[in-house]
Amino acid sequence: MTAIVAFLAGALFGCGLLLSGMTNPANVMAFLDVTGDWRPALAFTMAAAVAVALPAYALTRNHGTSLRGHAIRTIDGTRLDSSLLLGSAIFGVGWGLSGICPGPGLILLSSRTLKAFVFVGGLVAGVFAANAVRPK
Repeated sequence: MTAIVAFLAGALFGCGLLLSGMTNPANVMAFLDVTGDWRPALAFTMAAAVAVALPAYALTRNHGTSLRGHAIRTIDGTRLDSSLLLGSAIFGVGWGLSGICPGPGLILLSSRTLKAFVFVGGLVAGVFAANAVRPK
């Protein structure tokens, strides 16, 4: 049942990315170009995502479990460390240079373009590198 719920949540997320146009790197680059042809569509997409996620996050934070009763580990939102800052910087630079975020990057694999495969390959390599240097 957990796999089915995860699949449905991922499919819903993917559909949202497709409908909002966020799988198109040109839309992302236009959002990041605040001094040129700025398009605020991504801001509205993010605001809608936060509006949907906030009540669920508040519910799990207060109860500590999912609707199915599984324990949910929350993070300390007040601690800034070098891993968080470095990871955020790498994510931001990658997103700004490519116009691709990890979710849309996975969807772009269906386009079978070299850019999509290079991006996802880099994403996978980054996950393995992060896990290799992370203290156990």
